[in-house]
Amino acid sequence: MRHPTIMSTDPIAELLKSAKTIAVVGLSDNPMKPSYGVSQYMQSHGYRIIPVNPQVSEALGEKSYASLLDIPEKIDIVDVFRRPDAVPEIVDQAIQLKVPALWLQETVVHEEAAQKARDAGIFVVMDECILKEHRKRMR
Repeated sequence: MRHPTIMSTDPIAELLKSAKTIAVVGLSDNPMKPSYGVSQYMQSHGYRIIPVNPQVSEALGEKSYASLLDIPEKIDIVDVFRRPDAVPEIVDQAIQLKVPALWLQETVVHEEAAQKARDAGIFVVMDECILKEHRKRMR
C-alpha cells in the first residue's frame, strides 16, 4: 500500500497501465458473447488473457483453466463475467492467490464479497466494463 499523498488520482488508469495478465472468469469461446469481445479487445491491446471456464478447453488461442487456483502464473487482474452469486468463491480464490485487483464487469455486483476483497488488500472495480474504461483512459 502506497502512502496516500503519492497515490494516483486515477487508480483505474494506473491499474490498466501496470497490469499485464488478466484472468477472465467466465470467458466464453463464443464470439457473440460479451466476455469474448471484451477479452479479445484487451488481448489486442497487449494484455495476456487467461480464460477461466471449466466448460471450454480454450478461448482466444489460450488454454482455459477450471478455476483461478489452477493457473500456474501470476495474475494482475481477475476480470469476472459471472452472475453475482458466483463472486464470493472467486473472491476467496483471489485472496488465496494474493491477486492485486478484482474487476467485476457491468451488472456483476456483490457488495459483501467486494468488501471482503478490499479488506484483504485487493483493489476492486465493480459494475464497470474493462473495455469501456480502457478505451476512456488509454487513448
